[in-house]
Amino acid sequence: MPLRETLARVDADLAAGRVPVARQRLRGLVSSFPYDLTLRRCLAEVYRLYGDAAEAGRWMYLEEDRNADETAAFEARYGSPGWRMKALAWRGPEAMAATAFAEGQLAAVRTACAEELGHTVDWDDPASYRDGLEEEYEAPSEPWSVSGVLAGVGCLVGALAFLVIWVNGVVALFD
Repeated sequence: MPLRETLARVDADLAAGRVPVARQRLRGLVSSFPYDLTLRRCLAEVYRLYGDAAEAGRWMYLEEDRNADETAAFEARYGSPGWRMKALAWRGPEAMAATAFAEGQLAAVRTACAEELGHTVDWDDPASYRDGLEEEYEAPSEPWSVSGVLAGVGCLVGALAFLVIWVNGVVALFD
């Protein structure tokens, strides 16, 4: 599907309140067009709708007018330069960046990763910075919410009801 047509669908999805669908379309576009900073900016806007500062910071990381709090949240979530390289989903040389600021950001992340690992790393070769990804990434834990507890209790009650009906059926089968 052409870029313009997909962007039109993203706009339609957002207008209709289908934010998850719009997010998925934009993620696919960023994957297909990693050099397009406008797509990254659009994806950051969608993550702002979710209130996810770290992901908004992730997709605005290459922009000069980025939000400092979002950038800090991104850097905290993706603590090592290797994780940041993976998260930025860039391919190719930094010179492909649309702005000098973006090129500098990409070079800084790659250089920091190379210094941490002690060897050169390349955006096109994830194996070159995979050593920096050895520790398992763990999303920050969120405090329990009332809706989360109610959902868990509801699932437990549903499972118990199913079990009671099943046992009752087995008993009735042999009576």
